[in-house]
Amino acid sequence: METVSVNQFRDNLKSYVEQVVDNHEPLKVTRRAGEAFVVISADDWEREQETLYVLQNASLMAQIAASGATHTQNQGYLPSDEQFNEIAGL
Repeated sequence: METVSVNQFRDNLKSYVEQVVDNHEPLKVTRRAGEAFVVISADDWEREQETLYVLQNASLMAQIAASGATHTQNQGYLPSDEQFNEIAGL
């Protein structure tokens, strides 16, 4: 994660914001006499929150584990050609 001072951030606000949004990389901003903070795009923040929700939900994690196990054993759901074409938009 790139780190810049609050002064650098303030002086180049527009370019740093564009960088964060375009590259999907958070930016750490340090302050001389205080806590640092992180700038992250709204889309990335929402994705992070969704990921945390799934990871903290035991029921969803159990479903994911069961799905992975059936996939590894080639016992998972296999759509028909027609269903696959519909899913894939063909």
